[in-house]
Parts: sequence; structure tokens; C-alpha cells
Amino acid sequence: MMKSIKVIIIGGSAGSFLVVSEILSNIRKDLQTPIFFCLHRLKNITTGFEEALNINSVIKIHEPRDKDVIKKGRIYLAPANYHMLAEIGNSITLSLDELHNYSRPSIDLTLDSFSYLYRHKMMAIILSGANSDGAEGMLNAHRRGAYTIVQDPKEAAVGTMVESTLKLIKPNEILTTDKIIERINSLE
Repeated sequence: MMKSIKVIIIGGSAGSFLVVSEILSNIRKDLQTPIFFCLHRLKNITTGFEEALNINSVIKIHEPRDKDVIKKGRIYLAPANYHMLAEIGNSITLSLDELHNYSRPSIDLTLDSFSYLYRHKMMAIILSGANSDGAEGMLNAHRRGAYTIVQDPKEAAVGTMVESTLKLIKPNEILTTDKIIERINSLE
């Protein structure tokens, strides 16, 4: 199962910054599976967040541009105030469509879009957050065969996002940050 994973989508909001930083500083430098972070952030602050995450990241993080081709060995961060979607032809679409669950970027929309194309070849991870954005997207991803992981609610700084997800699905795994990192590092 793990050998077939072609993309990782990680969603988070309030309380996820430290977990994301921990993941970025501990993943394998030679990891080839592209990772997409869809993180809630202030829409009017367009600089600083990517730079802050890059400080300790072992792989450089990129905010994609519309129609960028998805490349192996890359980490992508949804730009402030844009939905990040997968497009047929292995590229990324950025959208200014209306807010979804009070959010742009919306974790639901990212998960839904990527799982529609990647299905069982996708790993989906939900981290700490203060609203339910991501729960419906995880449900769709899970139904389409994605390998689903939810951060352990006991560890989540803000539990609403993980608890909302757990009300909708029984994920493949519920993991602490250390175990999430191990799972990612087990991929090609």
C-alpha cells in the first residue's frame, strides 16, 4: 500500500504550526513523494509564513503558482487567500473562489480535489485546528481509497479539526507527531 502513494496532503490550522515545523525538520531529505500543506493563515499577510517554515525545513518549501507542474521531491504550501487544487495533467490550480468553511485556502477543497485524481495513491493527514474544515475532505478522500491519518486528539493543541474528522471517518491511523513523521519517512 505505502509504495503506491504518489502525493501527501497535510491540512492544519490553529495549533498546527509546531507540528508542521517538526515534520519539516525531520522528514528525509531524499523523500521523493510531493507534500502539499494546506494551512489556514491570515489572508492579508502574504509574506513571512513560507519563510518561517523554511527556517528548519530539510526540503525547501514552495508556494506554487497557478498551473505549476507537480514535481517529485517538492514541498508545496497553499498561498495565502488561494484555494490549492489538483488538475488533470499533474498540475496545480489556484483559485479565488468563495470561502469554504470560512477558509481560503480550504483544506476540504484541497483534499477533495487531490483525492478525486489520486484516490488510493494519496496519503491525507489532518492536524490540529479550530474549525471543522478538512473533515468533509477527509471523508471524501477516505471513500476514494486514500490512506488517512488523523493527529492524536490527545496531542492536538486545538482539537476541533481532528475531532470533527473522527466523527465522520475511522481513519487508517491515529498518530502522534513522531509517528506521523515515521509514516511519511517510510514512503519512497
